[in-house]
Amino acid sequence: MPYICPICQNPLMLHQASKGYYCSKKHHFDLAKEGYLNLLPAQYKKSKQPGDSRAMMRARRNFLEAGFYQPMAKALAGIINTHQTAPTEMHILDVGCGEGYYSRQIEAYSDDSKKLDLHGIDIAKNAILAAAKKQDNARFIVASTNNMPYADQYFDLLLRIYAPANDQEISRLLKPQGLLLIVTPGPRHLWQLKEFIYKEVKEHAVDAPLPEDFSLIESQRVSFKIQPDRDQRMALLQMTPFAWRANADVQNKIQHSHDLQIETDFILTLAVKKK
Repeated sequence: MPYICPICQNPLMLHQASKGYYCSKKHHFDLAKEGYLNLLPAQYKKSKQPGDSRAMMRARRNFLEAGFYQPMAKALAGIINTHQTAPTEMHILDVGCGEGYYSRQIEAYSDDSKKLDLHGIDIAKNAILAAAKKQDNARFIVASTNNMPYADQYFDLLLRIYAPANDQEISRLLKPQGLLLIVTPGPRHLWQLKEFIYKEVKEHAVDAPLPEDFSLIESQRVSFKIQPDRDQRMALLQMTPFAWRANADVQNKIQHSHDLQIETDFILTLAVKKK
């Protein structure tokens, strides 16, 4: 089984009759009717509802499902297809998966989706619930990405799209020669949005920082323009870390700008865990 107990770190085993998971010390976690598993004990929560708010999740869902980032998602799937060479299942974890958009895209664009074992982890329960509802052949859990309750060296590939993560945890969870696929903003990502907010807009760095025990395999830049409508622009703004700097006047200008085209710019970095 892929899971370990978040309380004692012993392996979790599925009890078929109760559809729950147990460890040898009798800690018990129920499998939700939607199919996800909550491995974030109440004593480990730092707030009542950790993770993104419902408004933020709704904004992200509406924007992503409109297909604006689909070219980047397709490029992600292409990299995974290239490295899906083993005859056995490829165990993949989306770290900070939100509502599972990229997991669904990876499955949709896979050359052989039957050989994908897809997992997702996020601290936001509402996001995981939505992800599980939309993709019943993937396995999603509620847990912190700082202490991910998975067995050592279980995964062949970890995907991290903007999400924070613990480098030691990433190294622990990946098999020897396991792959780490990171998506970071490219130099001109959302340039036109930022022009409304900052007096001087600065480019992002091209190189993504890697954990110490990883070596770079390849880096791919994916850039394209999008033209979201007024509501979609505001949803996009809510997805960004600079949204809090956009006051009411700035938001009004963004929303009512005529025919606004926005550059998207992503850096896809693939690295391998050293032996």
